[in-house]
Amino acid sequence: MSHRERIAACQEALASEGADAAVLFPSVDMGYLSGFTDEPMERHLLLFVTPDEEPVFVAPAMYESQILGGSVVDDVRVWDDGDDPLALVREVADERDLHGGSLLVDDRMWARFSQDLRAVLPDASFGLASDVLAPLRIRKDENELDALRAAGEVADRAVMAVRRLGDEAVGFTETELAQEIEAQLAEFGGDGVSFEVIVGSGPNGAQPHHRHGDREIQAGDPVVLDFGTRVDGYPSDQTRTVVLAGDPPDGFDEVHDVVREAHNAAVDAVEPGVTAAAIDAAAREVIEEAGYGEQFVHRTGHGVGLEVHEPPYIVAGNDRELEPGMVFSVEPGVYLEGEFGVRIEDLVVVTETSHERLNDSPRDWEPL
Repeated sequence: MSHRERIAACQEALASEGADAAVLFPSVDMGYLSGFTDEPMERHLLLFVTPDEEPVFVAPAMYESQILGGSVVDDVRVWDDGDDPLALVREVADERDLHGGSLLVDDRMWARFSQDLRAVLPDASFGLASDVLAPLRIRKDENELDALRAAGEVADRAVMAVRRLGDEAVGFTETELAQEIEAQLAEFGGDGVSFEVIVGSGPNGAQPHHRHGDREIQAGDPVVLDFGTRVDGYPSDQTRTVVLAGDPPDGFDEVHDVVREAHNAAVDAVEPGVTAAAIDAAAREVIEEAGYGEQFVHRTGHGVGLEVHEPPYIVAGNDRELEPGMVFSVEPGVYLEGEFGVRIEDLVVVTETSHERLNDSPRDWEPL
């Protein structure tokens, strides 16, 4: 969808919800709708979207040309340093009759700005903009899917380049290997990293969200590699657990086989109409039957789009049925404290009849 189509869909959703406005802060939601966003800052930069009228930005004067050139919104009302930005907020509220209305506020809005809105609109009621925007963002269009595919391909190429280091990686610290991964992502066309690279070697791999540190990688170490990059704003997120050189510890091969089987079982279960909870159960059943249920300590996956973590969440109790265009990770893991961890992760998109993996790199552990 174009940004104008997204705004129209948001307006329709606001009307359906009986909400009078969505008020967005610099965030992925602001960018998703308008085409423009920025880093959050201390100045008031807000986007008002109402059901029946054109959206309007309230913004610092320094941003006027950027917003007009970078967004589809034509109504940009600016304030200068030294002005009271809330005067413009009151102006918009008066014009759009928001004083006693129902406002849905950006989930990421800083408390300072939401408190300012409450001060200007004491009789309004407040909710979360995700009530209308999450259902719009949860299904990706072809342009979004193409960006996700491209980001997945970069991650595939990078992980293979790192695995080909083999013996050369022995003696690297986790941080040095993380830096090598970042370099490879850039080499293959990625835009930075989509989250801080995870390199968990040996016992550090048993901590699911260990990032990277000074531990030196040794021959035989299982190493959890979890990373991604962005293409056109959309991220990849892939995990492989590998041994770069040498022979792994006793029991590792068995655990890796169990996790790979669980991963494949969950991916194979993906199709329209299946619930998110059923995908989690497909992975969990394999791991529990192998006797490692207590060592699988997190959900099976999370949605991926403009944010690395967003709906749908692939977790027990989530009865949301999968629909074509939904994209999420499948990443079961087993973590043996003090020994090693194993996690395997691909991104998957639900198709009209089945599913498509967005990662193709080998899921084995053996040194190349």
